[in-house]
Amino acid sequence: MNFLAFLPLLLAACSGMDNSDFIPEYTEDGIDFSRGAAPSSGGSSDIDRERVEIADNQIKIITFNVRTSTADTGTANAWTERRSGIPPMFYVENPTIFGLQEAQYEQVSYIKNALDGYECVGVSRETGTESGSGERMSIFWKTSDVEMESWGTFWMSPTPTVPSVGWAEDSKYRRCCTWAKFRHLKTGRYFFYINTHLDLVLENRIYGMDLIVSKLKELNPENYPSFLTGDMNEKWPSTVFDPLNGIMENIRETAPETDHASTYNAFGGSGGSIIDFIFYSGFIPRSYRTINDKWNGIKFISDHFPIAGLVEFEE
Repeated sequence: MNFLAFLPLLLAACSGMDNSDFIPEYTEDGIDFSRGAAPSSGGSSDIDRERVEIADNQIKIITFNVRTSTADTGTANAWTERRSGIPPMFYVENPTIFGLQEAQYEQVSYIKNALDGYECVGVSRETGTESGSGERMSIFWKTSDVEMESWGTFWMSPTPTVPSVGWAEDSKYRRCCTWAKFRHLKTGRYFFYINTHLDLVLENRIYGMDLIVSKLKELNPENYPSFLTGDMNEKWPSTVFDPLNGIMENIRETAPETDHASTYNAFGGSGGSIIDFIFYSGFIPRSYRTINDKWNGIKFISDHFPIAGLVEFEE
């Protein structure tokens, strides 16, 4: 289904709907995410925003914890109530590639069916199968701009080739990384991408980042320009990110155009922190943005805001 055909469904889905617990002036540690409270255009007119254009030598990447569809049932923040704001966000932002966290199979299918020209890969972290139940770290790419050459999944655990929990004794969740190698069609350049969701247990975040760096070297022996994105469940700076020193940069800190708005928003309740990241290597950073606008009349399309990075290939 193309986006224009999808618009009537979006408008019908959001009629009279809004998230229930928005606190527009909430800040934490001096971080303000109130911009989403009063976008310049409200309601369904958000869909009419001008689509972002990407130059031939640029890549735009978005990472987005979409909030699993199994949570918040019966509330204004349920997946069925907020999902209609997601396709217009991706349509307007126009990413070359993007990564999702916490996405169930039905959520991936919904987004893929709503957007023309994107393909995706990713498996259930529980079963290791593409259509199995459980959250997945899906990677989407725009087929007119890039071609996917290879992809795979590894688990952040002592046994990374099979679905498994982490190193800590109190590990509860299986955490995985989806990786892919792409060829950028307009330049012919290759690049590598890892998308993940680090664990709530600190020990697993530390060992998990060590494994990611090891796998980056193993799976990308050509040292192509690379991205690492995800919900890291960690604030910056932190020793968790030490393995990335000298290897990758945090685009939020290096882009000439940037912000430091919260990425975790708790649907407007208590929370408000920066725990979602885009790291890169081998690119020239151009901009970073926290996408905390209202979409299709919906204040919070997830309990995390999507974040976007724009980069250019180095000469």
